[in-house]
Amino acid sequence: MANNYKKIVLLKGLEGISEYHFKLIKSLLTKELKLNRKTQENCDRITMADLLEEKFPSDSGVGRLIELFKDIPGLEDLAQTLKKEKSKVQRKSKGKETTSGQKKKQNEPSGTQSTPAKNGDLKPKQPDAVPSVSGVKEQGKASPHPQTVKKKEKTTKVKDGEQNLQFQREISLPGTSATSTHSAKAQPQTSPKLPPPPPSSSTAKGKRPTKMDDWERNLLSKRKLWLEEPSATSTQPAQAQPQTPPNRLPPTSSSSTAKKQKLPTLPKEPSSEQGYQTEPKEVMVLKVTPLFVYQGEKTMFHATVATESEFFRVKVFDVKLQVTFIPNRIIIITEYFGHNGFLEIYSNTGVSPGHPEQKLNIPTTLRHNASATPKINYLCSLCPGKYVNGTFLVYKKTVRNECTYYEIQDNTGKMEVVVFGRLTRVDCEEGDKIKLVCFELGLSMDKWQLRSVIHSYMEVIKTRKDKTHAPNPDSNKDTSEQSSLPNYWNFAK
Repeated sequence: MANNYKKIVLLKGLEGISEYHFKLIKSLLTKELKLNRKTQENCDRITMADLLEEKFPSDSGVGRLIELFKDIPGLEDLAQTLKKEKSKVQRKSKGKETTSGQKKKQNEPSGTQSTPAKNGDLKPKQPDAVPSVSGVKEQGKASPHPQTVKKKEKTTKVKDGEQNLQFQREISLPGTSATSTHSAKAQPQTSPKLPPPPPSSSTAKGKRPTKMDDWERNLLSKRKLWLEEPSATSTQPAQAQPQTPPNRLPPTSSSSTAKKQKLPTLPKEPSSEQGYQTEPKEVMVLKVTPLFVYQGEKTMFHATVATESEFFRVKVFDVKLQVTFIPNRIIIITEYFGHNGFLEIYSNTGVSPGHPEQKLNIPTTLRHNASATPKINYLCSLCPGKYVNGTFLVYKKTVRNECTYYEIQDNTGKMEVVVFGRLTRVDCEEGDKIKLVCFELGLSMDKWQLRSVIHSYMEVIKTRKDKTHAPNPDSNKDTSEQSSLPNYWNFAK
């Protein structure tokens, strides 16, 4: 085997590398092979193989070459080749050892044969067909070990049989045979069954009770008490109780828990889509604003629509669709655009009423989330550029540089609303409420603002002025008078 390893070193390892790599190997093995400068220069590949064989007699240095080749660029594949060749030699070696071991076992004498007699005890050989009694005795004397093993095995079998029989008798139920041939280990591990009723008096006469009978009688009495004793929490007699398995939970509790776990989490923010969309979307109209003018003579309106699991904000630029966007009606939208968190609908967009039999079950929570006013501290946690809808209480009004500034507050903080252009003409004073639609969230000089943009819509709710009490930003009481503009939340035409 050592010769086979040396062949791998010479023919597969050192022979296949370049002169530069061979010098590199010699330099790395200088200390291990005890090479000085002169011997290192005169060492060729064959001498290197001889030195490796002396240093690593177990594999002639194949393993050491594999370790070196792995770390040298360009020799990684050769390291794998050496590794495969080494495995082949190891497999052949193991096969030869196995074959030689089997032949050795076949040539060994049997353990039951008698040991050869000493030179002074030689006796005449008996015929094979009729062995003598003395020969048997001599054989017993010559090999006492097999007889001892046989006696131990016999004693063990007897003890095991007695223990197995006793164990079967203890676990057997009345009416079964105590001499059953099945072992306890072969019986399936199932829950113990209650024993059947005791045998009749005719079969029990003349038999003396044993300890096993007393144990069975005690078990039967417990069985009778378990069947006859009513439940402690039951208010009906025991006969009226159905015999159901104990400790069974009612199915309604698990099913109700499963239903609670399957309830989806409804979003608090509108969903958004990006780009041109051709797939039809079936939605229910929740809110609609009135028409308003932007950029001179252009008109549009806003809407809020929802599916059963999400809601969307919509910009409608085709005013003829106002008769289709009716609150609580189902419509189907196709060929629309998604942009900046809105669904944009133009004249070429397909909008059609849904079938009268179609239904959408919009959850109440989703409806509330679609029209809820966000808290100011929540708005301050968002990124600038988001578009906001909501109703806020005005605490302060300032006009400067052709812009109107409103200070809004709630119980979480305050913020500034900046209005320019057409919306500056809206009559809004301190103490009024303003409904904002499509206002952009921004940050100016470390100050959060809601700014009006080209598609923004604003509506004012006039409130009674209370001279003694300041307006409460958290008040839910509606003290508003008729608004100067129509309420778009209830608008339907």
